[in-house]
Amino acid sequence: MSKTVCLITGSRAEYGLLRPLLDELQADSEIRLQLLVTGSHLSPEFGLTYQEIETDGYRIDEKVEVVMSSDSPVGICKSMGLGLISFSEAYSRLNPDLIVVLGDRYEIFSAVSAAHISRIPVAHLHGGEVTEGAFDDALRHSITKMSYLHFTANEDYRRRVIQLGENPDRVFNVGAIGLDNITRLKLLSRGELEDSLGFQFNRRNLLCTYHPVTLESDTAESHMQNLLNVLEQQEDTTIIFTKSNADTSGRIINQMIDEFVQKDRNHYHAYASLGQLRYLSLMQYVDAVVGNSSSGIIEAPSFGIGTVNLGDRQKGRVRSKLVIDCGPDETAIATAFKTLYSPAFDKLRKTATNPYGDGQSAPRIARILRESPLTQTTQKSFYDLASDRVSPHGVNRVPAN
Repeated sequence: MSKTVCLITGSRAEYGLLRPLLDELQADSEIRLQLLVTGSHLSPEFGLTYQEIETDGYRIDEKVEVVMSSDSPVGICKSMGLGLISFSEAYSRLNPDLIVVLGDRYEIFSAVSAAHISRIPVAHLHGGEVTEGAFDDALRHSITKMSYLHFTANEDYRRRVIQLGENPDRVFNVGAIGLDNITRLKLLSRGELEDSLGFQFNRRNLLCTYHPVTLESDTAESHMQNLLNVLEQQEDTTIIFTKSNADTSGRIINQMIDEFVQKDRNHYHAYASLGQLRYLSLMQYVDAVVGNSSSGIIEAPSFGIGTVNLGDRQKGRVRSKLVIDCGPDETAIATAFKTLYSPAFDKLRKTATNPYGDGQSAPRIARILRESPLTQTTQKSFYDLASDRVSPHGVNRVPAN
C-alpha cells in the first residue's frame, strides 16, 4: 500500500535544500508525492519562484498564498492566521498520510499547526537547532513538539530533540540535506557562471546574504548599514547580494541593497533569487559568505571558504572553524575581514571540516519515510530523559546505507 506524502515548501532557499528529497520521493514506487507551495514562492516581490519549481519539472498540487504586503509584526501574524485557515482547507482536499517540512519559518509553523489539528503526522527536518536571535527559534521547537518523525542535521541536535520529550526511536541523525546538492549537482564552471550572471569575477569576491534578526527591535537598518560601510571599503572586490526573505524588516534590507548597488554596478550585483545551482556554484569562486545566513554555517565549509557571520541570528548553531563570528558594529566587521584574509586563516582553510554530514541525507530520509508504519494519529507520549537510556552517540543512529 503506497503512502501519500505531501512536501511543503515556502521559500526559495528551502526549496533548494529539499530538491534532493523531492527527487527521491518522486522516484519511489511506494510513495505518492504531493507538492504544496506557499510563502514567498507566490510573491512577485520575491521573484515568483514557484515558476522555477515548475520549470524544474515538478507538479504543484496546491498553492497556498499567505504573504501579506506588510512585513511588520502585525503583518506577519496576519499571514500566519491566513495560513492556518488556508492550509487546513488544502489538507481536506489533498488528504495526505504525512506532511514533510523543513525548518522554522512562520508559514511552516502555520502549516504544521493545521496538520496537527487535522491529525496528520508531520516529518520535520532540521529540528533541535538553536538560533537565539530569531523568533524562528521558538517556532522550530514548537514544530518539533507537533511532529512525529524527526530528521536532524547532527548528533547534538538529535539529543536536543530527545531532550524536548521526543522518543529516540523517531529521531534520526541523517546529516544536513543542504550538502546533498553539493554532491549531486553539476556545478557551473567559472566561465559558465560569469556568462549566467553577466559579470566577471574580481581578484576578491564575496557572497552576501543578510536577514533581519527578528527578536531584536529596529536593528535591521543600522546593522545592515554597518555591513555596507565595511563592504564599500573592500578594494578589488566584487560583491554579490542575495536579497532577504519575507521576514520582519526584510523589505528595508532589500531597499538598502538596491540603493547600494547603484553606487557601482560594475562591482556590486543584487539578485532576488539566484537559485540553488548558481548559489552553490558561486561558493566555488568566492572568498567568503558574508552576513547571517545559515548557508554560511552549513554549506560554505564544504567548499573550504570562510564565513563572516554577523550578530546573533545564527547564535547557538554548531559551526566549523571556518566561521568567523563578529558583532554587528563596523569595527568588529572590519576586524573579521582582516582575519578572513590573514595567512593564518588561509592555512586553516586547508584542514577544517564540515560538522554537518556527508551529503547523503535524502536517501536516508526517503527510506525511513517508506519503511515507517502509517499512523492515523498525532498522539505521542512525552519521553522523559534518563541518563542511562540515551547514549552519547544516540540510541538508533541511522546507518550510512
